[in-house]
Amino acid sequence: MKKFKSGFITIIGRPNVGKSTLLNHIIGEKISIISDKPQTTRNKIQTIHTTDNSQMIFVDTPGIHKPKNKLDEFMSKEISLALQDMDVLIWVVDESLEMGPGDSRILESLNNIKIPKILVINKMDKLSKDEVNKIIEKYKKRHDFADIVPISAINGKNIDKLMKKIESLLPEGPKYFPEDMITDQPERIIVAEIVREKTLRYLEQEVPHGIAVDTTMMKERPDKDLIDLHATIYCEKDSHKGIIIGKGGRKLKGIGKSAREDIERFLGVKVNLQLWVKVNKNWREKENLVKRMGYKQ
Repeated sequence: MKKFKSGFITIIGRPNVGKSTLLNHIIGEKISIISDKPQTTRNKIQTIHTTDNSQMIFVDTPGIHKPKNKLDEFMSKEISLALQDMDVLIWVVDESLEMGPGDSRILESLNNIKIPKILVINKMDKLSKDEVNKIIEKYKKRHDFADIVPISAINGKNIDKLMKKIESLLPEGPKYFPEDMITDQPERIIVAEIVREKTLRYLEQEVPHGIAVDTTMMKERPDKDLIDLHATIYCEKDSHKGIIIGKGGRKLKGIGKSAREDIERFLGVKVNLQLWVKVNKNWREKENLVKRMGYKQ
């Protein structure tokens, strides 16, 4: 009889190389925030993928960067924590981006990490077969990876191959979580992440990246199958508040409608979502607020 395997897999990489897209594709639910803007993953989110033969617990880390403020310090600490006691490390790269300081720092640190490492080359659908082979050879010379797997996270190409390789590297172990559980994050944190993603998508380049979302109320109604949700979108400037709300409140209504649809899919129940926008200058430096929104030390 085939023995059950289980383990913890950490995902690292520069901002916006496709880590969250890959993770969401594997799990089949929107757990990690996806946006065109960098630094969209802030929490060390654990998501769980269970099959008859194995259980994989994925840790999605923020993009590698040097800390600039209190929030960045938390994010860097989360990366360090994510690398402790892992069974497999996945490094996601996007060859459409030139190799930068973040990639160099990762390469330097790989030799000190004594666990199997898989290099995942994302966006292979944009490359020819010869280009993919050249990239693989380039990285083989830089480090002794357990495997190098080219994928397309957006359309799922080669992800089955990646999953089989991960499973082969896992040790025999127990089922840590119930098989129907897909994340260990509190629901209010996932709700806030969904609202934040929709806000970033609607704003495009209008507001810098300094926004955060706090789920302030999440309450089931006793008389009907409905959850009342209140969430506050924080921004750093008065001018940004007006942009987020939009003329006649249209932009905020659009954010709310789009977020509500995803939240209802995630929770499996109808929700009444109410959004507020508040200015909190230098919120990233306010430790209590940063912690309350799920960015742990």
